[in-house]
Amino acid sequence: MSDHILLSLKTLLQTPDIASKKWVTQQYDSQVMNDTIYTKGDAAIVRVHNTKKALALTTDCTPRYVEADPFEGSKQAVAETYRNICSVGARPLAITNCLNFGNPQRPEIMGQIVKSIQGITEACKELDYPVVSGNVSLYNETDGKAIKPTPAIGGVGLIKDYLNRCSMSFKSQGDEIYIIGSTNGHLSCSLYERDILKIEAKANPPKVDLGLEKKNGIFVQELIERSVINSCHDVSDGGILIALFEMCANDLGFEIDVTTFINENISLEQFLFGEDQSRYIITISKDFQDRFVKKAKDSSIDFIKIGNVIKEKIYLNISNEKPGLELDINELRKINEEVFEKKFS
Repeated sequence: MSDHILLSLKTLLQTPDIASKKWVTQQYDSQVMNDTIYTKGDAAIVRVHNTKKALALTTDCTPRYVEADPFEGSKQAVAETYRNICSVGARPLAITNCLNFGNPQRPEIMGQIVKSIQGITEACKELDYPVVSGNVSLYNETDGKAIKPTPAIGGVGLIKDYLNRCSMSFKSQGDEIYIIGSTNGHLSCSLYERDILKIEAKANPPKVDLGLEKKNGIFVQELIERSVINSCHDVSDGGILIALFEMCANDLGFEIDVTTFINENISLEQFLFGEDQSRYIITISKDFQDRFVKKAKDSSIDFIKIGNVIKEKIYLNISNEKPGLELDINELRKINEEVFEKKFS
């Protein structure tokens, strides 16, 4: 079982969806006017010049979700921008969009467009997250085959004081790791299903509960504003294990114990790689644990503690009968960062 988890993790870290884009992004200047504060997380943060305010900026879309269900997939694209903005401590304000589709003269493509717009509309209304601009790009086809439907969503949010912001990187050894939101192990349309199980799903992407999305997002944003959270990252492509890996930094890794959460309703693979929505991974110092737990319970927020931040490695306790799985962060980071350089340099 441990060999399977390690191989799955290494495979997913090398898929273009998850592979580090560092080789590409480091070739461009992100510091014009010297107001860019943060570029390596769920949303970029740019100061409003000569003020304490900052804007959080992100773009998102998961075309495989939209192809499987244009309505639900487009809702998810909006919701993920909302989640990314909240995870850096910003209050979501509005979106723009670019609707990229094939030939609209084909009924199935026009159907995708209509359902996509309906999904975006519902998400924006429920999240109080208006569309302020947008455009379309149609007839995107090669040899008569359309691209995957890609309603790209750009979101913007406001941080009142850019000192009250949060990054995804682990900060301190001993910090406690929590998941906010429910984990049910949704693998349909996931990267695990596509790249490990080799199944091209055509239906049933993870559904978004927009009320829960808003509730969890504002809860996280307020915790960051009050300096309760040390680090925060949304859970998206690849699930919990990928998100945790992306939080490793500054010679800090993590240990988690998943044995408590595996039962007849959720397998190890579902827990580690499922792509359920409306979830965040946060770290909190032990000094703030009681305060966090009380606020979460008072706010009726689903949460679980899964582990702690540790030095220099990843340790997974995945079975009560065998030693845990210990992983080398530097080895995993190397295979994650060299994908685009090998492909394009």
